[in-house]
Formats: sequence, structure tokens, C-alpha cells
Amino acid sequence: MTAHDPRTLPPDLPAPRDDGGARHLTGMRLPDIALAATDGTLVNLSKLRGRIVIYVYPRSGRPGQALPTGWNAIPGARGCTPQSCGFRDHSAELKRLGVAQLYGLSTQDSDYQRELVEREHLPFAILSDADFKLTRALNLPTFSVDGMTLIKRMAWVIDESVMVKVFYPVFPPDKSAAEVLDWLEAR
Repeated sequence: MTAHDPRTLPPDLPAPRDDGGARHLTGMRLPDIALAATDGTLVNLSKLRGRIVIYVYPRSGRPGQALPTGWNAIPGARGCTPQSCGFRDHSAELKRLGVAQLYGLSTQDSDYQRELVEREHLPFAILSDADFKLTRALNLPTFSVDGMTLIKRMAWVIDESVMVKVFYPVFPPDKSAAEVLDWLEAR
């Protein structure tokens, strides 16, 4: 395990390939599951109205802390902070294009996620699926490292609690928000 700067992406990151793990999600209605949010609320995605964007990431790191074993070599693993910062930087544009709510989502607990929100000044909450209820209900694609089960990186556009667009795989992670913006602008 080596310490790292979570804002910086190595130039030789391997790109994930589409393994079909998210193909079933487009058109799915979100299940009636409440998730803890970093702002202290519970968010039930099936009850939200309007257009929602959720970006899903494996796990955020912390400056100076060690990476999981082989993290940079796992296609699609590295880049959670750059992905979050991209959505932060484009949040006003997303709202302008009709996005009512923007959230991040990982399996880390809210206390851990709160550090990322505060450090990177994210203007939206991160949702925790630490108990894997949403992951299991939607049969989300996952991978394991160092005893952790993590969700593979993706982004969702949701209209009235139905997934209308799923971005998967996402690469490079720092361009995820721009890719969602481009899709929204084309509509």
C-alpha cells in the first residue's frame, strides 16, 4: 500500500471495458430504499421527483493514506476524487439543464464520505450504500479488493425514479460529469 494524492490521476491507468454488468439498468425503476446521506438525511431515490443525476464510484481515498493493494492496476478503480470534483465543477450547468438533484454514491459509510464532501467542498450530498441494499436490489456490478466489495464506477440519469441513461464503464473518471453534460445538452 502506498500513500497517494487522490486528486491526481496517474497517466497509465488501465481503462475498464464494458463487461455488460450495467446493461440491465436502463429503464429500471429505483427501488423503495432509503440511503443515508452526508448531510444527515435519509434519501429514498424512488420518492424523488424530476431529473436526478447520480454518479457511482468505488471508494474515495484520503490524501497521504495508502491505496488498496494494486489499486492503480484495477481498471476503473482509481479516480473517485477527480470524478467527484468534476461533478462539483459542473453542478451549476447540470442544474441549468434541469437536474433537480445531484448525488454521489458509494458503499463507504457517511462518516467516511463526509470527509470528501468537506475537503473538496462538494455542493451536494454523497449517499451511502454501506449495507449493500441498493447494490443487491439493482444487481450492480462490483469488484473486490483487500476484503472490500466495491461498486464499479458509473453514472445515472434518472427521470421520475426511472433510469433513462446509464454511463458504464466510465473512463476517464475526471471526464464523467462532462460526458453527462454532453448527453443532457444533446437532448
